[in-house]
Amino acid sequence: MRRFVEGEDRGQQVLLPPSLEDYVGEDNPVRVIDVYVDELDLGALGFERVRPKATGRPAYHPSTMLKIYLYGYLNRIQSSRRLEREANRNIELMWLTGRLAPDFKTIADFRKDHGAPIQATCAQFIAICRELDLFTRAVVAIDGAKFKAVNARERNFTKGKLKRRIGQVEKSIERYLQDLDAADLQDGDIADAKTVRLKGKVAAMKAKLKQLKERETEVLAAPDQQISLTDPDARAMATSMRGSGVVGYNVQSAVDTEHHLIVAHEVTNIVTDKSLLSPMARKAKEALGVDKIDVLADRGYFNGEQILACEAIGVTPVVPKPYTSGSRAAGRFGKNDFVYEASDNSYRCPAGETLTYRFTNVENGQTLHSYWTTKCETCSLKAKCTTGKERRIKRWEHEDVIDAMLQRLEDAPDSMNIRRATVEHPFGTLKAWMGHTHFLTKGLEKVKTEMSLSVLAYNLKRMIAIMGVRPLIAAIRT
Repeated sequence: MRRFVEGEDRGQQVLLPPSLEDYVGEDNPVRVIDVYVDELDLGALGFERVRPKATGRPAYHPSTMLKIYLYGYLNRIQSSRRLEREANRNIELMWLTGRLAPDFKTIADFRKDHGAPIQATCAQFIAICRELDLFTRAVVAIDGAKFKAVNARERNFTKGKLKRRIGQVEKSIERYLQDLDAADLQDGDIADAKTVRLKGKVAAMKAKLKQLKERETEVLAAPDQQISLTDPDARAMATSMRGSGVVGYNVQSAVDTEHHLIVAHEVTNIVTDKSLLSPMARKAKEALGVDKIDVLADRGYFNGEQILACEAIGVTPVVPKPYTSGSRAAGRFGKNDFVYEASDNSYRCPAGETLTYRFTNVENGQTLHSYWTTKCETCSLKAKCTTGKERRIKRWEHEDVIDAMLQRLEDAPDSMNIRRATVEHPFGTLKAWMGHTHFLTKGLEKVKTEMSLSVLAYNLKRMIAIMGVRPLIAAIRT
């Protein structure tokens, strides 16, 4: 049976290549990491100990530690303990660090102590891409995804969750007390043992109930009425799948539609996306270094105030409007069935009648104009329109901004397909790299640092795929 490909005899003496350089090919991605870090001005980015002290124990240079982390995140090795092992056995990492092998505590402390510089290093790579004229179209897609934190769902408490749990414990106590009453009517050793066991359960449930009510007091006193015990900054967040919420963070990203690079990102514990459109659009605009930018986002970002804020900073948003009309849900005409006539500031209803302007008032901080007609009582379509005396339509004072945006969306029907194909794939890639428990660190600032390393690794890999190793190295050096 000699028809298989066979390896060498382990006892055979061989002459290995004389240097580590011979083990790393010219097109190995590790060379990009080496050149990129060496070309950075680490002192200007905020890294400490760039220049060694005259006394004391010598420290590892920040460039060495940064190279270790970039290599780790590029190769799905985020743990400091795993990086320590790899530094002692991985030939590519030995080549990258000059065979230096810091212990896991030193590696972990570098990430913990250099959050802002690492985030600046991520932004610096986008500046290099901008100098290469990769962002000529100035169109980005924005989206958010929920990433798990190091906090189990059982160690996160909200007002509603505690209310349900307290109700469950109270029902358990009631059930045990009923069983205890029944046991008291019985005689014998078995009944006595059962009584003792039930009394123990009742005592345990009462102690649990007391603990839950104390936790409820803490939750009600919290600013957002939510507490996470393992990672205090993590929050319970709903996902698109019912019953599959996670305790974690809301990660925002802006991805350019031409090369699919993550040009800007942010980590927040704000649960919804409604207030994040203009902040993310501003970050993307600054990263691209342009005066005007087009932004694509899904309907989760639809917010009149945010869309107006985008227009004010040179951002042209394209966001679908969610139709959540109660009238439409009940089978009646929705607001979108009424056509606004800008020429005479009125609305035309489905029956062809004119709803004229009546008055202006302020609701929830918004200035609204009200319109209606007096002909609803005799209209044949009234049953399909309103259950009241007349159908009233309210219009925000800046509704023309929304109308213009919806017209842009109608003129470019592919916008949402482009958005989906652009921004959702990077999130899937990042989650696959991070594994089952996505974040390893605790606290918002540390999580931001971890995400910056992941984003930088993604962008490096993306640029290597676009340009190749050698051209990218040449571009970085210039």
